[in-house]
Amino acid sequence: MSDNIPGFSTLAIHAGAAPDPSTGARATPIYQTTSFVFDDVDHAASLFGLQAFGNIYTRITNPTTAVLEERVAALEGGTAALATASGHSAQLLCFHTMMKPGDNIVAANKLYGGSINQLNHSFKSFGWSVKWADPDDLNTFEAAIDDNTKAIFIESLANPGGIVMDIEAISRLAKAKGIPLVVDNTMATPYLCRPIEHGADIVLHSLTKFMGGHGNSMGGIIVDGGSFDWSAGGRYPLLSEPRPEYQGIVLHETFGNFAFAIACRVLGLRDLGPAISPFNSFMILTGIETLPLRMQRHSDNAKKVALHLSGHDKVKWVSYAALPEDRHHALQQKYMPKGAGAVFTFGVEGGYDAGVALVSKVELFSHLANIGDTRSLIIHPASTTHRQLTDEQKTAAGAGPDVVRLSVGLEEVEDIIADLDQALSG
Repeated sequence: MSDNIPGFSTLAIHAGAAPDPSTGARATPIYQTTSFVFDDVDHAASLFGLQAFGNIYTRITNPTTAVLEERVAALEGGTAALATASGHSAQLLCFHTMMKPGDNIVAANKLYGGSINQLNHSFKSFGWSVKWADPDDLNTFEAAIDDNTKAIFIESLANPGGIVMDIEAISRLAKAKGIPLVVDNTMATPYLCRPIEHGADIVLHSLTKFMGGHGNSMGGIIVDGGSFDWSAGGRYPLLSEPRPEYQGIVLHETFGNFAFAIACRVLGLRDLGPAISPFNSFMILTGIETLPLRMQRHSDNAKKVALHLSGHDKVKWVSYAALPEDRHHALQQKYMPKGAGAVFTFGVEGGYDAGVALVSKVELFSHLANIGDTRSLIIHPASTTHRQLTDEQKTAAGAGPDVVRLSVGLEEVEDIIADLDQALSG
C-alpha cells in the first residue's frame, strides 16, 4: 500500500467514498430510507447501547450522510463530523453539547446576522447568554470571559465584511482559559483555511453555502478537532459524566478524540432532531468534488471586482482582505494565502437609499439572502439579513446603512463588473 498522503483535491473527490459493494455504483448512492434492518436482537441492542457503530434510523445515521461527514472531516483535518439540516442547527447542537442554563458564549461581534440573532434571542430560551467581543481588539475577548463561559465563537472569515480573524491568537487565549474555540469556516471553506491547524477545537459550516456551492441544498456540519480535553475540571458534564440513557457510559472516556462528535449525535441530534436528508447529503457531496476549482475561481473573480470597485467614483470604500491596503491583509496572507474568498462588502455613495437602489438595478446579479452560489449574488444587509439588529449592532457587525454585500460567482469577471457599473451609474 502506498504511503502517499492524498492532496486536498483528491480528498474532495474520494474521502469517505468507495464503489457500492452491492451494485458497484461509483457515485455514492442516495440511501433514501427512514430505517435499517438489524442482523438480530443482539445486534440491535449493541447499536442502541453505543457498543457498535451502524445504522438505526436516518435521523441519527445514514450511509449517504456518513460519506459526507467523513469527507468534510478529512478536508478540515478533524477526527469526526456530524452533518445536520442547516448551519444554524449545527450551531444549536454544538452549543447544546457544551452548555447548561446560566452559561455563556463569548462571540466575535463580526458574525453573520442570523447567528447574532440566534445568540442574542433564540438561545435565551435555553438559559444561555452571549458576551460580545471585538476581533480587532483581542483584549475584549479576555475581558468578557468568566467562570460560566463555555466557548469562544468566531468566524474564520466574517460575514458580511470579509474580516479575517486571528485564529491562533484567540486560540491561545481559549487554551489558557480552558475553554474550546469554535470556528465557523463557512466563508473560507477548508480550501482557503483549515482552522484546526491554527488551534480551533471545533469547526462549523453551513454546507448550504460554498461547500455545496450550487444553491440547491440545505445542510450544516460540526467537525470535531479531537484536541480538547472535555474531562478537565468537570466543566462539560455531558461528556465527562456517566450517561444514564447509555448504561453509564462516559462519552469522553469511551470515545476519546472524537467524543464531541459522538455526543452531538447521540445526545443532541437524537433528541432535537435536525437531521439532514440523504438527498441533500448527496447533492452537497457532489458539490464538494469541485470545491477547490470553485473556491479559487470565486477568490480570483472577487479580487478583480474589489479592485475595480475600489477605484469607482460611486463607491466610498471596499472591505476585502485580499486588497493590499486592507487592514486585514496581513492576516489574510497568513491564514488564507490562496485567496480571500467570494464575499466582500463596499460602501455606496448615498447611503441606505443608494444601497437599496443598487440591488434593484442589477441584472446579472441575483438579489437574495444567500452566499456561496455559482451565480453572483447581492444584498443590502441593513434592510434584510441584519434588519432585526439595532443600528449600533448593524454597524458593529459590518452591516451599516451604506453597506452592500457581494458574493461573487463564477461567471466571466468582465460581465460581473459590467453589471455593477450599469447599476451604479443608473
